Amino acid sequence: MKTVIQRVTSASVSIDGKIRCAIGPGLLVLLGVGHEDSEEDVDYLVKKTAALRIFDDEAGVMNRSVVDAGGDIIVVSQFTLMAATKKGNRPAYIAAAPPEVAIPLYESYCRRLSDAIGKPVGTGVFGADMQVALVNDGPVTICIDTKNR
Repeated sequence: MKTVIQRVTSASVSIDGKIRCAIGPGLLVLLGVGHEDSEEDVDYLVKKTAALRIFDDEAGVMNRSVVDAGGDIIVVSQFTLMAATKKGNRPAYIAAAPPEVAIPLYESYCRRLSDAIGKPVGTGVFGADMQVALVNDGPVTICIDTKNR
């Protein structure tokens, strides 16, 4: 699994011109699921996402997690994170898991992350054409690949 985690002052997901979810300060997480990913990868990412200390403390040092900061989270499935770009200029997405594998892992990550932070997590719709808006705070952007632990 791969994630791009962005600290935001605000973020939203719209589908067909209608806002599906919106948050103030918190995290926007883009999640890519690969063929070989499992619940073990979900477990690792949930713990990392909830505990990642990328919010400022009183001294202005990134020392607080999203939980400590009282922030919200939106998670958006994004198969393009699994793109292979080694050959040519057209990305290949053969490493992305098919929906029957990816959807349950995406849903598990969202559900377990919600449990970990003690509040609902906003989501996109798997496979939908979504418009994601965000104001990256900092900017702070962290990439995590569960295959590079």
